[in-house]
Amino acid sequence: MKPIEGRKRVVIEEVEPQVDCGRYPAKRILGDTVTVTAAVFGDGHDHVSGRLLYRHSSDADWRTTPLSPLTNDLWSASFTVDALGDWLYTLEAWVDHFDTWSADLQKRLDAQPIPGGTNSAAAPQDIPLALRSGALLLEHAAKRAEGDDSKRLADEAARLLKLAKAKSDVYENPLTDEIVALVAQYPDLAFATRYARELHLWVDRERARYSTWYELFPRSTSPDPTRHGTFADVKALLPDIAAMGFDVLYMPPIHPIGKAFRKGPNNSVTSTENDPGSPWAIGAKEGGHKAIHAPLGTLRDFDALVAATREHGMEVALDIAFQCSPDHPWVAEHPEWFNIRPDGSIQYAENPPKKYQDIYPLNFESPDWRGLWEGLRDVFTYWIKRDIKIFRVDNPHTKAIPFWEWCIAEIHKKYPDVIFLAEAFTRPHVMYSLAKAGFSQSYTYFTWRNTKDELQEYFEEITKPPVTDYFHPNLWPNTPDILHAALQNGGRPAFMQRLILAATLGANYGMYGPAYELCENVPAKPGSEEYLNSEKYEIRQWNRSASNSLAPLVTLVNQIRRNNPALHSDGSLHFHHVDNSNIIAYSKSSGENQILIVVNLDPTQEQAGWIDLDLKKLAIPHNETFEIEDLLTDNRYQWHDRSNYVALRPDVMPAHIFRLLRKPVVETPPKP
Repeated sequence: MKPIEGRKRVVIEEVEPQVDCGRYPAKRILGDTVTVTAAVFGDGHDHVSGRLLYRHSSDADWRTTPLSPLTNDLWSASFTVDALGDWLYTLEAWVDHFDTWSADLQKRLDAQPIPGGTNSAAAPQDIPLALRSGALLLEHAAKRAEGDDSKRLADEAARLLKLAKAKSDVYENPLTDEIVALVAQYPDLAFATRYARELHLWVDRERARYSTWYELFPRSTSPDPTRHGTFADVKALLPDIAAMGFDVLYMPPIHPIGKAFRKGPNNSVTSTENDPGSPWAIGAKEGGHKAIHAPLGTLRDFDALVAATREHGMEVALDIAFQCSPDHPWVAEHPEWFNIRPDGSIQYAENPPKKYQDIYPLNFESPDWRGLWEGLRDVFTYWIKRDIKIFRVDNPHTKAIPFWEWCIAEIHKKYPDVIFLAEAFTRPHVMYSLAKAGFSQSYTYFTWRNTKDELQEYFEEITKPPVTDYFHPNLWPNTPDILHAALQNGGRPAFMQRLILAATLGANYGMYGPAYELCENVPAKPGSEEYLNSEKYEIRQWNRSASNSLAPLVTLVNQIRRNNPALHSDGSLHFHHVDNSNIIAYSKSSGENQILIVVNLDPTQEQAGWIDLDLKKLAIPHNETFEIEDLLTDNRYQWHDRSNYVALRPDVMPAHIFRLLRKPVVETPPKP
């Protein structure tokens, strides 16, 4: 291979963050400080310098900040992202001849003989020569500089030449910190190495990192059991939902429901005229994904609900399910968008042994795949123009991942504040690939992680780099599709336990609200995760004022989340050892706000144990007594050093959420 420019001697490698060698953008939140690290080195003993170049994609010019050395050829620099959307960054490094010369000059000066000493002799003749070399470097810097800086550097070069001509027994270092800093402002980039890639960074708004979701079926919100719920009924519930501390109101599909093969109660394949069907069987003669199910209200009613939700400090999240009932207009207008069986019929959805005769999946290998992609994108933009900025996407892993990468990028070009939640309970590589393709948040395996080892292993994976560079988890203890055995068998304590785990392990969490508040835990049949009398297939009436409602605890937990910045992100999550496998302990911190959570994972028995606190992580000196407050009970305790005792009765309160009341003391190393 013929070299293009052999005088570029600096190597740049191991640049972080980057996702799949720069194939996908890393993710950050508006206002974050982004730290970039890299290995930067050259041959021999010459010094190297470098800088980080960064800009928003809408900016024409790069902003720069110098790299600072860490250790073992690693360097870092940071910048703050002050706008939503796409950012770019890269690195540039070069052999720093002036810094090399400056360091060598100091070594020569340090080696000078001491006047009057036993080794007294004439000053080494190489110092004047070294000063002349420095003057030449300063002259070159003066040519790169402008205005007063250029004159000052030229004057300094002349001064070094004058010192070189003068005879002296001992030379002092002629350089000042100001001159060194001035030269650094005008580096010689003639043979600088630029990192091979301009890496991308996607910046979301804060709600992508911290959000609290409440799911309800609007058709089940009527106070009158004889009629279908409406958007107006949902609007009437907003004060209560907001008071519970939720900031996202999520509704399953609100579109017309098909009648062909409509499902009956408990997923029955037969239905009556009065059965409402599944909201995920989208489309009827009244319209498809851009229409509203008439019993819910009109578009004007929907707009009023969206506006009222914002007035209560919340946002509406819509469910987007790219599938169609047999009655959907697309079936007649675009039959090529579906899978055609040999007998000419359209293939309905199956997940053996489950069959969904009321749903047609889309064919992403359609000859008209471009038309299909554009039609699906237009569904999002239609609702975005009605002020919807959050979408929960149903089963995105059953659609082509290249489509998501294109579709989300297309939407983000104009609407960078839109948030996409991927409802994909599937294989890890597929879940992670969807996040890399652009989804802002992702459902997780939290529901199926129940032991201490399972929880710790999983959350140490998804809350640490490299996963955190692209994956924002959203934890749900239940959904309309998932009633885990832990909730079926653990009773009210299990609901309390899983609520606290979800709300504190994850900065994003949500619940299928009414069913969770009332501890609904009866499965459709033994061994099933489906609810009996599932709201997916029938209209339910919920007694939200019931005495057994978890609403007060949900409200308290959400208030604790809101008041403690440590719970607004996941990167500080740290597990602490407990000598009881039924008790899990972990902490989160943000500045001086430090939260320690302890949960009894056994919903049936009191559990006790000794917590072995990682004092360094909590910035607590050894052998110190400190005070903690349980935010769930307002009780305060004096703890001492690292080993402390806890006991938790699940029928009373299965967890502590402690706040450290003392100001953290950071130990500083002794001065040399």
